[in-house]
Amino acid sequence: MVTDVPQELAAFLRSRRERLDPADFGLPRRRRTPGLRREDVAELAGISVDYVVRLEQARGLRPSADVVDALAGALRLNSDERAYLSGLARPSTGRRAAVRASPSLVQLVADLSPRPAMVMNHRFDILAWNDEMAAVLLDFATLPVRRRNAIWLCLLHPEIREFYVDRDRVVREGVAHLRAAWAAHPQDRVLAGLIAECVGSDEEFARLWAARDVRLNARGAKVLRHPLAGEIALRFETLTPQQDPDQLLVIYRAADVRSQEAVDSLCRTRAAS
Repeated sequence: MVTDVPQELAAFLRSRRERLDPADFGLPRRRRTPGLRREDVAELAGISVDYVVRLEQARGLRPSADVVDALAGALRLNSDERAYLSGLARPSTGRRAAVRASPSLVQLVADLSPRPAMVMNHRFDILAWNDEMAAVLLDFATLPVRRRNAIWLCLLHPEIREFYVDRDRVVREGVAHLRAAWAAHPQDRVLAGLIAECVGSDEEFARLWAARDVRLNARGAKVLRHPLAGEIALRFETLTPQQDPDQLLVIYRAADVRSQEAVDSLCRTRAAS
């Protein structure tokens, strides 16, 4: 479930403290309590035990950037986890999600043809796409606006949810991205509603959401099991425009010759229909 920021900050700190092995710090292991003690974290971070206790009890503290850095070092957070902790400590004050792609990005998506491309906002609402992306996935124009969401499609759309060969990994990465987006925009009620719907509708999503994994992946590979073209191996890149930081540009390209031929065939079929 979606919690408020102090509660999530507390739960995140506890989860990261409890996953650490005291032996890695030259400390004795204890049978009853997992991970490091709060006293250990306080000493490693150079802050008071009382401050760590109050943070983990969700008393509404907003740690400074220096304290966040000290906690991140003590808890051995990776770069994505550091960014997540920083977002929780200093969340956005209410920037609204873009509901339309900027005109320059709409033109760029068209110009990227024949590579499939689309633009999303921080909720992963799909705001613009080219014909190639519609051919590879589906024509988003046929969906209600509220359902043009990459996370919802992957989890709950009856056809798209079966597209991904490695669906477990795709869902895991999607949950991590959605959690990071929520940390940066905790006041976004539409985003919170999407998360609540996914938690209530998909057991795997609920399990992964509770795990608090925030490792992000802005580039990589996916294999689609397309009903018309068979398996298509794709590489993707996700870019954040400097002048439109709330929008994400996603570009696909075929990973091999056969996949490129499949994409070309789908595009020809779409153009002829």
